[in-house]
Amino acid sequence: QVQLVESGGGLVQAGSSLRLSCAASGRTFRDYSMGWFRQAPGKEREFVAAISRGGGSRNYAESVKGRFTISRDNAKNTVYLQMNDLKPEDTAVYSCAAARTAYVVTSYAPYDYWGQGTQVTVSS
Repeated sequence: QVQLVESGGGLVQAGSSLRLSCAASGRTFRDYSMGWFRQAPGKEREFVAAISRGGGSRNYAESVKGRFTISRDNAKNTVYLQMNDLKPEDTAVYSCAAARTAYVVTSYAPYDYWGQGTQVTVSS
């Protein structure tokens, strides 16, 4: 069992930066690849970024490439999402997820555990 708790969301202006954190419980965090997804009102959940369990492989949605960076600290059981140059279209609830696999996972189905999410609102 893995419990995930996100933090770091907020209300910012366009062009600003935020760093989201996702703290995981349990001693097996390093066994899980991690991902970030987001869901805006009236829209489907979409993939944002993912990182392999060792941190050596990463994948990003085209819409965030060059602006967002996913990273992880296995000693702290935490995965991060650094978001720079935020745009109004980045407004959504951001959730982290854990998948018990060595591979980077970009679709939501393989993820076993999900956090409750943190709201990110970007004003123009």
